[in-house]
Amino acid sequence: MRVDDESRNWIYDRTNGRCHLCGKKLSFQNYASPGEKGVWEIEHSRPRARGGTNYLRNLFPACISCNRSKGTTTSRTVRGWKGRKRAPLSREKKAEVRKANAVVGGTVGTILGALIAGPAGFVLGGVIGVAIGHGRDPDSA
Repeated sequence: MRVDDESRNWIYDRTNGRCHLCGKKLSFQNYASPGEKGVWEIEHSRPRARGGTNYLRNLFPACISCNRSKGTTTSRTVRGWKGRKRAPLSREKKAEVRKANAVVGGTVGTILGALIAGPAGFVLGGVIGVAIGHGRDPDSA
């Protein structure tokens, strides 16, 4: 399947340059270059043999070993075999999740700090909660 450069960039960035099946870091320059480190291919999340299409929303980056061993199995099933629940997030999506985690962490930290240590704990709990919430890796869930 031929894909233009703009589409290939979008597909690669969609998972922040990681295989959407195993999470391995891929090298953008090594697209379709067997034998190279971080080599990858464009993979159909829903296989064409099962009604999948070539539309961009069905295309993801995958390391060659994952892509070729997947066959006609769905991506969700293969990720489950590898202990993963979902594809890695893009850089933009990760930033959104981290921001939301920081807000929730700050709120929870503020409440717990106030309950445990009173007014001084109110501020400190909020600061610690924001730091913990923001630092959590969104792809680890």
